[in-house]
Amino acid sequence: MFRKRSDSSSTPDTTSAAAPADRITSVLSSGISWKGQLGGSGGVRIEGTFEGEIALRGILVVGETGRVTCQVLRANTVIVAGVVKADIVSERLDIRSTGRVWGSVVTAAFSTEEGAFLRGQVTMEEKVDIGVGPADAASEPTSEGDGEGPLLAE
Repeated sequence: MFRKRSDSSSTPDTTSAAAPADRITSVLSSGISWKGQLGGSGGVRIEGTFEGEIALRGILVVGETGRVTCQVLRANTVIVAGVVKADIVSERLDIRSTGRVWGSVVTAAFSTEEGAFLRGQVTMEEKVDIGVGPADAASEPTSEGDGEGPLLAE
């Protein structure tokens, strides 16, 4: 009996290894200000203030008290309930009713709630390359990606 349980418990471990990109694993809470680079693989919720570069393989949630400022925000899924001042490259973007976005957007899936605000251009693509390496390479910090992408051409 014990072997069966340990064998069956090893199967969920392999599936949960891929799950962190789909759920929140890190939080920058309200009252915290951070300047720098945010990258890697996993889910991040920002309730405080972030200024810098974001290149994330996973989900990024900007909560109602969250404030994000960067040149280009790159993540698989971006949910905005706070304020974002950045161009956004994502596979999916959801702007909630309290969300405010200043910047252009390139995405494959876009949704907003009534009351959401967007000042910028939206470009819908069938498939979007967010410019972040595969999940294994996402944890390695890079300075590449600056100047890439359709948002910087005017």
